[in-house]
Parts: sequence; structure tokens; C-alpha cells
Amino acid sequence: MPGVSADGNSRPGVADDLVQPFQVEPHRLRGRLVRLGAALDAILGRHDYPDAVAVQLGELVVLTATIATMLKFDGILTLQTRTDGPIKLLVADYVAADRAVRGYAQYDGERLASMIAAGASPSRLIGAGHLAFTIDQGPDTERYQGLVEVVGSSLVDAVHHYFRQSEQIETGIRVAVAREGGSWRGGAVMVQRLPEQDRGWQDEDARDDQFRHVMSLIGTCRNEELTSSDLASETLLFRLFHEEGVRVFPPGPIRDGCRCSEERVLSILESLPADDRGDLVVDGRIEVRCEFCARLYRIEPARVGAGEAPF
Repeated sequence: MPGVSADGNSRPGVADDLVQPFQVEPHRLRGRLVRLGAALDAILGRHDYPDAVAVQLGELVVLTATIATMLKFDGILTLQTRTDGPIKLLVADYVAADRAVRGYAQYDGERLASMIAAGASPSRLIGAGHLAFTIDQGPDTERYQGLVEVVGSSLVDAVHHYFRQSEQIETGIRVAVAREGGSWRGGAVMVQRLPEQDRGWQDEDARDDQFRHVMSLIGTCRNEELTSSDLASETLLFRLFHEEGVRVFPPGPIRDGCRCSEERVLSILESLPADDRGDLVVDGRIEVRCEFCARLYRIEPARVGAGEAPF
């Protein structure tokens, strides 16, 4: 793994599109550092979003990958916002089996441009609404969904609110998304203190003080450090936590990946009323574009609901 040695000295080569698990010792805090380069650039670039939308969607994609890799599950984690701002919908999901992340956004272009021209903050571009956390582990399991208000000034604030209110897990997260050399990059560092880690170990005040101290260290992490293509993940973790002691574990890959397929499209089309399917016909074929990866499917009407649609 390219990165640093135990003494913090750099080694050549910087890995990208990965999650780096770590533990802050001796505080028994587990963490994840996520760095996305080409994967995030592909997700954002294929839609040509305005920068204000790309940054918000990029943050949600990075957050989704970070949270998902912290969970012990074999399914799909989806984060989705529905709000009253011009960026009215953001969706990202992560498939644990494939280690694949994807995302898309819906926005009102005219309203967005008007608010940006008026100097609106990023929080106003998203507006008020809800952030949904959904975990789907397959057809034989019950799907879990948690809902939290979008509060504060960022998506990170909403995520903090979720873990505080719904999971009751002390969590600290910092996330950044930016362009570097014309390409989108993103990164996040996340630390959690789980309740079972505290049993029979030190007193509550000491644990609280230590957690606040680690959060203050995360607060010193600059956006440029999280998004840099020249700074190895291990180097960044060493910078943040070398005085505390940080233990890093083998990293795992994260990739840009979509689950759409012609079979899935056919299944969706067959579930639609015949008139609705007819509205999708262009030049004699049904056209459906995946909102995530922008792939266009052109399907012969005869393959869908034979004998039902007025094609």
C-alpha cells in the first residue's frame, strides 16, 4: 500500500478511490478515511451539473461511501435528500458486495441560478426537508429506513444529527469536494465511539474529553488535504493523530458502478400502465435513460407487455 512508514515518512505513489480503516489509540475510536478521485469525477462529470450541484452531490456520494464502509452489512446503503430548495433531490447509494457507489441530483436550474446570483449560501440551495438513510440487505430481510431533518448549514450537519438522534452513536465527520486540475475529487474522515467500547473502561468525563479532543484534531484537517491527489491517506492520518497514536488497516477499493441493466429496465416498464409506456416511445422505440449513469436504453415495444400497449 503506497503511503507512509510508521515514522510518517512518505513512500512514492498515492493510492486513490479507496477507504482506509483506522483506529485512534488508546481511545478505542474506530474510523474511516475515504478518498475518491476518478470514481467521483465520473459520477459528477457524466451529468455536467452546475458546480453548486456537483459539490453537494459529491459530498453526499463521499458521505455514503464513508458511512457504508463503517457498517458491517452485505447490502445497499442509500442516502437521499428531499428538500424545498432549488437542489430538490440528491441520491447516492453504495453496494457492499461490489464496493460500488453512484449518485444523481435533480434541481431547478432557473431558481438555482437566481439564488446563486443573489449570493445564497449552500444550505439555502438545499433548503429544508429530510435526509433518509435506507439499508436494504435483500429480499429475505426487512428494509431499514431512518429519517432525519436536514438541519444546520450542510449535509454533514444532517448526518451528525442522524447519528445523534437515531443511532445514539457519537460521531465526527469532515468532508470536502473540490476540483483539482479540472477533475472532481472528494474525501472524508469519520470517527465513531461505539457504546460497547466504553463498558468498564475509564470514567465518562475522561471518555468525553478524549472524544472532544479527537474531534478538535479532525477540525484541523483542511479541505485541500482531504481532496489532494498528492497526499497519501496514511500520511494524512499520521498528520492528524500521530500524537495520539493511530493504527491503520489494509485499505479497500471503492469504484464508480451502476446497477442498471436492460433486464431491470424491462421489469420497470412492465410495471407501468400501457399509456405511460406509450409516452416513452421515440421513433418507434421506448427510450429510457438511467438517472444515475446516464446510459440510454432503446427497447422495442413488442418486448414489453405484448398486446397491451397502444404502440
